[in-house]
Amino acid sequence: MAREYPIIHDAPQDDPVISSIAYDSRQAAPGSLFVPLSGVHTDGRRFIADAVARGASAILHETGIPAGSSVPVVLAGDARAAMSALSARLYDNPSEKLFVIGVTGTDGKSSTVWFIHQFLELLGLASGFLSTAACQTGDAVTDNPFRQSTPESPEIHRLLAEMVCNKKEFAVIETTSHGLSDRTMRLADVRFDAAVFTNIAHEHLEFHGTPQQYMYDKANLFRMTGKGKKAGKPRPFGVVNLDSPHWEYFAKASGTPVLTFMMESGRDARDLSADLAARSVSSDLSGSTFALVWQGTTIPGRISLPGNFNVENALAALLTVHAATGRPLPEIAALLPRLMGVRGRMERVDLRQAFNVFVDFAHTPQAFEKILPMMRDATRGRLIAVFGSAGERDTAKRPMQGRAASGACDILILSDEDPRGEDRMNILREIAAGCEGKNEGRDLYLIPDRREAIRFAFSLAQPGDTVLLLGKGHEKSIIQQDGPVSWNERAVAEELLGEMAR
Repeated sequence: MAREYPIIHDAPQDDPVISSIAYDSRQAAPGSLFVPLSGVHTDGRRFIADAVARGASAILHETGIPAGSSVPVVLAGDARAAMSALSARLYDNPSEKLFVIGVTGTDGKSSTVWFIHQFLELLGLASGFLSTAACQTGDAVTDNPFRQSTPESPEIHRLLAEMVCNKKEFAVIETTSHGLSDRTMRLADVRFDAAVFTNIAHEHLEFHGTPQQYMYDKANLFRMTGKGKKAGKPRPFGVVNLDSPHWEYFAKASGTPVLTFMMESGRDARDLSADLAARSVSSDLSGSTFALVWQGTTIPGRISLPGNFNVENALAALLTVHAATGRPLPEIAALLPRLMGVRGRMERVDLRQAFNVFVDFAHTPQAFEKILPMMRDATRGRLIAVFGSAGERDTAKRPMQGRAASGACDILILSDEDPRGEDRMNILREIAAGCEGKNEGRDLYLIPDRREAIRFAFSLAQPGDTVLLLGKGHEKSIIQQDGPVSWNERAVAEELLGEMAR
């Protein structure tokens, strides 16, 4: 049943036509409903006058009529819940017209979304997607225009509506724990048909408070999936990773049938049996070869992307696309060699230098534990890593990052990620506290300026070494105390390598 929100203040015009919803007063315009939200650093109610001055036609408010309001005021007990419901209604409930696939987890979300989208397109099916790195609502893939992986509800429903207008059949959405939280309601009115779980580890406790709440919020995707069958669409389902110790929590949260996948390397004696598994995985810097185990048969597989984690993401995508389309899994598996990686995810930078350089978005201890040992095994020389940790975010993970990196890397260079309002050196010292066996000035360096940190890493690198630039990946800025500063990790790496070649 549609929720109703009463007008409690008529002002001069009691029922204006609303054509957009704005939660940033700078985006307010004639025809917009302004929704002031409470944030970490400020209260949106401070900007009501500014929104009205810019032409906002109405205000949605939680606590009554704001002082001096000259436009109609709509009352809602929960502004975020109302914004979500009204956004869906404004765009004519676009998720009900698509088969919507949500992907959640700590690591691997963007790659899994991208793989699912590519499989669907390669099968000749019209797909749109939204991930941390990129999105597509029409013919072209573009950069994600938001700093958030899961944007606020007006943007979500607008993008879904664009997909409907462009005759997409499927929408694949990266669903973060923030987006799934009952505190933000960003995805509350999206009708999901499939839920995919990759893994879960220590992350974002500055927002969720406890690991248990973090896991609960992520599992909301499974609770939300399959709420009413859509005419002409496949049956809703879930997909979970049996290699995660928390797989059963997510499977039990689902009200739909659940399919499973796993890596079988060295674990054949386990009692668990997956619907799809990969065994005999062989990986180097050029890609991974493996055998798929499906319904008692073995299918050869190959992706041109290194690392077991990419094989895991490919398994999740294969199983999801099979269930969503009904296409035979071997038919989809034949497309594996055509999968391309996500920009900024294990992206090689090659200007014919004598050492390897890779850019990757890895920024959690679990991601380090997956990526760094693989890169250590594939590197003839030394492994040098440049990374940091986000300011005003989960502080407990910082020494965990240091510990995860210390064992695999020969040299660690700690630098800015997004320090925000925190002391830059203090963040690096908290990471360094976990860098066991490393000594500052010998194999551990703290260089806040990221450009100088990368320059220094390249100056140390010798033939056969590998330099990993971790944590920024595809991102276009570094958020400093005074706001975002333009940044392109790959471009900076190429610039500095070019300087060395001159």
